[in-house]
Amino acid sequence: MIVMTPDATEEQVAAVRVKLEAVGVHVLVMPGELTTAIGAIGDPVGVGELGLEGMSGVDRVVPISRPYKLASSELAHHEPTSFMVGSHLVGGGETFTLIAGPCTVESREQTLAVARVVRDAGASMLRGGAFKPRTSPFAFKGLGLEALEILAEARAETGLPIVTELLDAAHADLLHEHADVVQIGARNMQNYALLEVAGKLGKPVLLKRGLSSSLDELLMAADYVLKEGNERVILCERGIRTYETATRFTLDLGAVPWLKIHTHLPVVVDPSHASGDRRLVEPLSRAAAAVGADGIIVEVHEDPEQALCDGPQALYASDFAAYAKNIAAHAALCGRRVA
Repeated sequence: MIVMTPDATEEQVAAVRVKLEAVGVHVLVMPGELTTAIGAIGDPVGVGELGLEGMSGVDRVVPISRPYKLASSELAHHEPTSFMVGSHLVGGGETFTLIAGPCTVESREQTLAVARVVRDAGASMLRGGAFKPRTSPFAFKGLGLEALEILAEARAETGLPIVTELLDAAHADLLHEHADVVQIGARNMQNYALLEVAGKLGKPVLLKRGLSSSLDELLMAADYVLKEGNERVILCERGIRTYETATRFTLDLGAVPWLKIHTHLPVVVDPSHASGDRRLVEPLSRAAAAVGADGIIVEVHEDPEQALCDGPQALYASDFAAYAKNIAAHAALCGRRVA
């Protein structure tokens, strides 16, 4: 990170940028109230050999030690990132984002019914899978374009922004047209080409932690999106694979406060996939609020026993209003309001 002097001119900042770009590093200019900082992401040895300290307007050059750069709170010396999705504020420390809906769009009637329920209970956004990555090639893999059109109808009726997964770069234009937030699932967290495509769509990206990925790897994956100029990234802790078999995955609640220290990005929790058991979803949701999460993403179905995907972890739609009220109360204990 190159820190400019308080009186550095635009021409001096531009000169530093040109010199950095000449050696092939990614450059991010960050104007501040008192001074401007320039992030240089790439070859640290090459940057060190440029002699930037001797250039006009340069105060000092500060090495950033962490392998992730754009996602790092060391580089982003500003307040925690927050942004609007529709009328809902994500991140920033004041709001708690409640994303809810079916794991998979199965029919128009099912999706609209659940959308009305979660809207009436105060949800911030509607989740729903159109393209689903399934472990078995014979499992239901979603309705594709039809599902996206159903989700768009649900948004038009309820006003809820849509969160849905980008599974393949070939679907990028469809999601750009229909989605408000593009989800990258756990199995694609390290699909770097897909992350770059997601970053270029100009939509907020909800990035789920991989099944066996470290937090450093999650933040480096976020850098792939951020480097495309898309600063609206939401990190999602959804449980990791451990030796424990009592739950579907092991929810790493410690990841939430760690991420809040080391990154400026909003962090949400997925208690549905972590537990695999609807009876555990509410206590894990309360825990997520208690450790400082910026929100949760949870699965809801009118009749989970008949669900085509992940029925055992889906909350009953009839129970969702009480659930949402309890979670809002716990978020309020930490000074956050569901929005």
